[in-house]
Formats: sequence, structure tokens, C-alpha cells
Amino acid sequence: MLYHILYQYFDINLFKYITLRGFLALLTAFFISLIIYPILIKKLKALQRLKGGYERDFLDNHTGKKYTPSMGGMLISITVLFSTLLWCRFDNFFVWVLLFVLLSFGILGFWDDWMKLNSKRGLSAKTKFSFQVLFATAASLALYFYPKFNSVLYFPFFKELYFDLGFFYVLFMIFIIVATSNAVNLTDGLDGLAIGPALISVSAFSIFAYIAGNAVLSRYLFLPYVEGSGEVAVFLMALLGAGLGFLWFNSFPADIFMGDSGSLSIGAVLGTTAIITKQEIVLAIVGGIFVVETLSVIIQVTYFKLTGKRIFLMAPIHHHFEKMGIPENKIVVRVWIISIILAIVALSTLKIR
Repeated sequence: MLYHILYQYFDINLFKYITLRGFLALLTAFFISLIIYPILIKKLKALQRLKGGYERDFLDNHTGKKYTPSMGGMLISITVLFSTLLWCRFDNFFVWVLLFVLLSFGILGFWDDWMKLNSKRGLSAKTKFSFQVLFATAASLALYFYPKFNSVLYFPFFKELYFDLGFFYVLFMIFIIVATSNAVNLTDGLDGLAIGPALISVSAFSIFAYIAGNAVLSRYLFLPYVEGSGEVAVFLMALLGAGLGFLWFNSFPADIFMGDSGSLSIGAVLGTTAIITKQEIVLAIVGGIFVVETLSVIIQVTYFKLTGKRIFLMAPIHHHFEKMGIPENKIVVRVWIISIILAIVALSTLKIR
């Protein structure tokens, strides 16, 4: 909105720059979060006590979190929406796709959180997965038929290694979006655990988006040029600001949890961003924590069905480390450190070609 008013109407040249609007989007989302979260936490705590709270007694140190409110992720979506509409260009197709993904997965997650609060049971896995596939399909088809987008899969570290998947790329996109959404959801189990690596991933992809949307930089770094993807960086900066605002209150000991309304939507946005920037394989690097968390569940379930025994004390793997006696905040900080290292490795692919 302000881009169109300040640049196109008043001809203030400063506001055409993606970097400036990105930083302003970050600050806007962050300070709005600092103002609104205390009000939301107070309201949700009252609601939690009225409804009896969430049952989180599968670990001894989680019993004290019964009345810690969830659904904090809904404010992340609302804040990102407001900041995006304020600082992004309205004529950018990719921004609208990301907003659709953010809000659709966010509403699905909120529905699940609300049912958990009221009936102690969320949506069935089948219902949740069906809606995830539906929303991911809509976003994937929109991207596939967009004239300025292609179905080519590029590989990092190689200048000339790529494949055109044709319509199979739609299925690949659906898999990426749904898988990443669920991976972040599985990681959301400790105070600050999911939001930390998520924000590190968002930061890395904001750089990829800026470069992919810049014809000169993308050509210099041998990256695929995606016209219009630079504006995605502004959206991601808004998400980064909203996430930092949430982390202010989610850090140990948490005053609020993001719930499925946050983890499902943030994961889906990360997957969609990787697709838009043509960095789908790099997503597995920068989001390595989410990959490990998901694999730990798959391995645990598969091994138990085959042998009746467990490999991990508990899955996802962060609960395994809790069972080993490692303090919660130490697990979280170490995950953040690993995520930063993974992001650096992912960014190194910019030059190693």
C-alpha cells in the first residue's frame, strides 16, 4: 500500500528499493507483535483456564505448561498480512501466492488448535492432511500456470545440472509444501525450538529471494533468475519480524506457544518460498533440523511396527534428548546453533558452482 502511495503517487524514489521496504516490514511486524502479544496472552490464558487447559503431561517437565496458551501462530499470520499489505507491491503474483499459503494453512492450524482446546482432540490426521494437500495443490497449480514461472528443478553446486519435470513438477511442489509444513509442526515441541530454526531459514531464503529476483546478481552467481521473486524478500522480512516478536514471548519459559496455527503455516511458506526461488534442494540443507525431526518419527514408527521395539526413547528426537536428562533450554540453543551452521552451508551454495 505505502509502496504505491509513496513511490508511484508521490514519486518518492527511496521506497522502490526492496531492501528498505524489507527492513520496514520487519520493524513494523516486530513492534506490532510487542504491542499485541501481551493482550493476546492475557485473553488466551483466561480462555485456557476456562476450558481446562491443554494436556501436556507426557514428560514431567511439561506438566507445568498446562495453562500456557497456544494459538500464538494466528497473530504471526495476522501481523505478516498487515505488514505485507503495507510494504509489498500489490502487483506481485508471488506475494499473493505466499499470502494464500500463509492464511490457508494458518486457518487450518487454528481450527486444529481450537478443537484441541475445546474437546482435547484436534482434527484427525486424515482431515488435516487432506486440507493440506488441497491448499498445496491450489498454490502449486497457480505457480505452474503462471507465465513467468517454469517447471525446472535446479541442483545446487552445479552450474548446468537441471531437469524440466513438466507437469510432474506440480506433484513435486505439493510434496514440498505439505512435507515442510508437517516437518515444522513436528519440531514444535519445546519453548523456542521450532521458531528459532524457522526464522534462520526465513533469513537465508530472504537472501535467495533477493538474488533470484535480481537479473544481474543471479547471472553472476549462476542462479536461476525468477522475475518478480525479489519482492518475496519483503514478505519474508515481514515474517521474520513477526517471528522475532513471537520469540520474545516464546523463549524459555514460554508465555505462549505458536500451536498448529503457526507451525503449519510457517512450514508451508518455507516450502513455497523454496519453490519460488528454485532452491527446493537447498531447503533440505537450511531446514536440516526439520528433516532430522521428521526422519526420527518415521524411523521410530517404522522400526516399532517391524520389531515392537523403539530406537529412540521418544520421538520426535528432541523428546529423546529430554528423556536423556538434557535441559530443555540447552536443547533449544544447540538446535539454533546447528541451524545457523546449516544456513551458512546453504548460503555457500551461492558461490560454489
